[in-house]
This record gives sequence, C-alpha cells and structure tokens, in this order.
Amino acid sequence: MKVKRAIFAALLLSVVLATILQSQAAIDTRQIDEVLKKQVLDSGDLQIIDEFLAEAVQELVKTRDFTSIAKTRTIILSRRSAQAQYAQQFSESAHKYISSGLTEASELPEERQFKVVLNLLILIDGLEDPRLTDLPMGRLKDKSKAIRYWAVRCITNPGLIRKLNPTEAANLRLAQRITQQLKALVDSGDHEILALMTEFADQIKIPEGQDLLLQIADTRIKRYEDWTVRYELLDSAILKSLFNKITSAGLNKPTIAGRFAQLYYYAIQRYISGQDFSTDNSKHYLASVLVETEEKCIGKLLGLPQSTIRRAVERDDLSLLVQERDRLFGDQTTAGQLQLKLNIDFGKDPSGKKRIAPFDLPDPPKK
Repeated sequence: MKVKRAIFAALLLSVVLATILQSQAAIDTRQIDEVLKKQVLDSGDLQIIDEFLAEAVQELVKTRDFTSIAKTRTIILSRRSAQAQYAQQFSESAHKYISSGLTEASELPEERQFKVVLNLLILIDGLEDPRLTDLPMGRLKDKSKAIRYWAVRCITNPGLIRKLNPTEAANLRLAQRITQQLKALVDSGDHEILALMTEFADQIKIPEGQDLLLQIADTRIKRYEDWTVRYELLDSAILKSLFNKITSAGLNKPTIAGRFAQLYYYAIQRYISGQDFSTDNSKHYLASVLVETEEKCIGKLLGLPQSTIRRAVERDDLSLLVQERDRLFGDQTTAGQLQLKLNIDFGKDPSGKKRIAPFDLPDPPKK
C-alpha cells in the first residue's frame, strides 16, 4: 500500500512540476490582445506592451526547449500593429529587450549562446523594423557562418528595404549606413551572403546600391579570373540585377554594361573551356546562367528574342556557342552586337587604347 502511495505521490509531483514548467513557458497574451483592439492607448496600455515584450523575449533567452522557440517568435510577430502609438512602443520595447537579450546570451555557454543569438536574429528578421538594424550590424563579422548569414539577412530583408526607399532623411542615412556595412563584407562573402547583398543592391533606391552591385560583380569576375569561382548559379541573379541597373543607369550605363558583359563573357568562356569544374554541378549551373541570361537580358538589350545560346547548350554544340559569343562580344578589332548597342566601357588595354571587347579568361593555374 505504501508503495502505491509513493508511486501516486511521485506521479502527482511530476504532473504538478510539468504544470508549473508549462505555465512558466507559456506567454500570457490576454492583456496584449485587449490592447490590440484599442484605437487610442493610454500609459497603462503602453506598459502592457512593454511587459509583453519583456516576457516574450526573455522566454527566447531563457528557454532550453528550442523545439518550441518558433512558437514564441510567432506569438511575438503576431502581436504587431500598425496603430501609431502601439507600433512605436512595440518597436522601442523590442529594441530594449532584444538588445539586453543579446547581452545576456554572451554570458551563456557557447552552444546555448549560439542558439539564443541565432533565434534573436531570426526574430529581428521577422520584425522588419528599421529601428532594430543596429543589433544585427554588430554580428556581421561573427565567427559563426550561420550568425553572419542571419545578420546580413536582417539588414537586407525585402520588407525592410521597402521601408527604406522613401525619401525621408533618416531612412536615407540608414540605407547608406547598411550599404557601407555590406560593402566591407563583399570580398570575403560566400555565395549565400552575396545573394542576399545582390537582392538588396537591386532593390535599394540609392546610388550606393549601384556601387555595391558593381563591387559584387567585380568580386565574381575576379573569382572567375583566378579560377576560384563557386556556385556559378549566383551569377544569374547578379547579371539580372546589372541588367535592371542598365535600363535605368543614365550616365553610368556604359560602366554597368561593362560589368554585365565581362561577367557574362567569363561565364561563357568558363563553360566552353570545360576544364577543372569546381564541382559536378558547375557545368549545370553555368548552363543555367547562360540560357537564363540570354532569355531574360540579352534579348531585351538587343531588342530581339535570342535563342542561339539555348540551342548550343541543349545540343552541347560548343562551336555554335563560340560563334554566338563572337557575335555578341566581338574582339579587339571588331565590335560585337552588345558593344554596338550599349557603348560598353571595357576599360583600356596596356597601351591606353579603349577596349571594345571583354578581357579573355586567363588560363587555369597549373597544378
């Protein structure tokens, strides 16, 4: 009988403890949900918003059950509002408590620190709040690749970009600051991060965005030249973004067209060479770059649909591809169709004479 009572007591205790833990983990949303219904807020309502963010962010920091952390983020994100008083208080409180959460995380063991910081960055990304951008900026050079990726994603978020494009001075300064931070990462950026930067540079409506895109293109061109290029599929996005800038570049059109033509030329040359592909997928990536760029960009630049490169790739006909390359890009004695159409700036040759064709892809390094 005593054994049964002991078992019953142990079961009861476990149920009580589970209930306590569950109640601690659950975020009480009743008050914040009432505030969400109001059109005008008083000081008490603002305090409720602040307390809600304090509790919810602390849940992200303190939890050890990372399987439920997505639910906590969803609870926070679903309690946003466009009501001006609410939105301002929500933003201020989010910044205050996420900032303190990142500070707390720095005192945790390394594995937990990583998980907490990562989840706070994912939350910032979801909030799409310009006021929070200083927080991920501090993580752009983190030793963890995943943390760096999410830090960049936070400040290149398309929803955030849409809020930075208006002409308000504060938004302009923030857009410029973000762009400057990104430019410092281009040379060392892997393809995942460069993809985020490319989308940002394509969408942001400031001159610095164009400069960032040119720097990204230069980095990829350099990697083709020294035969260290990886994940060539990225170049489809870069070429499409350069194409978009060509159509609205004004006086800078020859420079942007030069980067577009040089990068595309190198991709074609790399495909033709057929040598030393970095991965088994490289040839397939390059094939996609060649065909997609012809379809979405070359045809529009020349004013006529183009399909020769597609046929050459589909038939694995390198001689046809070489002929089309020469037609589009010409050589140093005869201008190609793109040069005739766009007056491309390819730079100058060693004698100082203006080039009318791209630079040739160097030979691969000797092993």
